[in-house]
Amino acid sequence: MPREKEADMSSRLFSMLMELLFPQKCVFCRHVLRRGENGLCDSCTDSLPGPEPRVTQGGVYSVCAAALRYNDSVRRAIHRFKFGGKTNYATALGRLMAKTIQKELADRYDVITWVPISAERKKSRGFDQSMLLAYAIALELEDVAVETLKKTVHTKAQSNLNGAAKRRKNVEGAYRVTDPSLVEGKRVLLIDDILTTGSTLSECSSALLKAGAIEIVCAVLARVDNSSNQIFRK
Repeated sequence: MPREKEADMSSRLFSMLMELLFPQKCVFCRHVLRRGENGLCDSCTDSLPGPEPRVTQGGVYSVCAAALRYNDSVRRAIHRFKFGGKTNYATALGRLMAKTIQKELADRYDVITWVPISAERKKSRGFDQSMLLAYAIALELEDVAVETLKKTVHTKAQSNLNGAAKRRKNVEGAYRVTDPSLVEGKRVLLIDDILTTGSTLSECSSALLKAGAIEIVCAVLARVDNSSNQIFRK
């Protein structure tokens, strides 16, 4: 048997063995995926809670499109992604966000970027979840994601603060643009995981606009219904 065919067969056998030992599970319900299901099972794909409306108006940023409404199943999936080390979730979650972006924000941006976490938080967590989402989204859209922002202040977790005023104060002046030439004269798509009051997105948008961006549109994985008192503990 030629060496190339032998290597290909070994690779297939290894893949089959890994699937048997570590079967892929749906990022939301955790049921084992069937052949053809990619990250999400068909049941969750059909029943995921969409926000109403899907796109909301901003203040500093123009609009924000959300892929999902923040409920218990979404909260648990995001918790596993951010704090359980399930970085592979970024592919399936990013795909959901990319579909929303294609539908709601097509032709409204020139640059894709993300809301960064502080160096301290990235060190303790091991990764930046919004960066992973942005990369996954860009790959799905056949585009690139560019780092344009740094978080220069290690602030309290926004989820531990009640009220928009406290959240705005907490992130005030916490972000700076890394290179103004990346955003000057451009429309920016800003990616984050969760939208609650919009304080973080607004602060990042302010920094980008001051650096010369002409418009900011945002996309998030999930939007919290502020009337339901949902809190995401970080």
